[in-house]
Amino acid sequence: MDMTECGSRRRYGWRLAGFLLVLVLALGAQAEPPSFKLPGRKPDSREPWDAFLGKAAHLAIGKQYLVQYPSRTVFLDPDDLSTIVGEGKLGNPKRLSKFVRLLRPDITDTSALVLFEIKPDNEEGREEGREQVGRYLAALNEAVNPDKKLKGGTGFEGSLLLEFENGGALWQLSWRTPEPGVTLYRWSYRREKPHASWKERAAQKEEALPREEAEQRGEMAEQAIRAAYEKGEWPSGFHGQVYLPVDCH
Repeated sequence: MDMTECGSRRRYGWRLAGFLLVLVLALGAQAEPPSFKLPGRKPDSREPWDAFLGKAAHLAIGKQYLVQYPSRTVFLDPDDLSTIVGEGKLGNPKRLSKFVRLLRPDITDTSALVLFEIKPDNEEGREEGREQVGRYLAALNEAVNPDKKLKGGTGFEGSLLLEFENGGALWQLSWRTPEPGVTLYRWSYRREKPHASWKERAAQKEEALPREEAEQRGEMAEQAIRAAYEKGEWPSGFHGQVYLPVDCH
């Protein structure tokens, strides 16, 4: 083989490698989940839509517990077990092992001596919640004073409604506590009904939350719920209302 032919093949090989690299990068860009670029989301957001629905549910349920029991001492995630035992005056946080002191239950009421873990309303969520509640209680009750033993909370349930445009479709977040300490949430949907009040729309048949709606508005839902509970500014582009449990009653 002469040197000219060898050089020609080498140049062809480099061109082919460059083409393949560009092709791989292009395919990778197309493979990015479309939900990352939907309206209602921050341009640099990298979280999947269901993460925002989970955040919104945890935020709403935790805030609602504070509203229902304003005189109690309540800790919400990210407060950890060390903080809960110490600031909740349950005992000496140094009794907690280093392996558990940073665990963070979703809701811990040190006045009523109960805690709750919030999970999606399905079998997997229920089982995971049960396991985590057991772990938190075992760790806490090893460290707290004998008269400060905790247990899983019961009877905590509620719902709220979210309307993105006046007269539009309604999202509903509802939660229940079917077993001690395990609070399960789910999102549902009511179709748009022109000229109907939100109560009339809420009385319609419940449907599963459409994926497209969830992808588009999951982040805005979290922001709107936070604004409703914290009396803050509504997120940009939000033109509806949040109907908290007190309104839904």
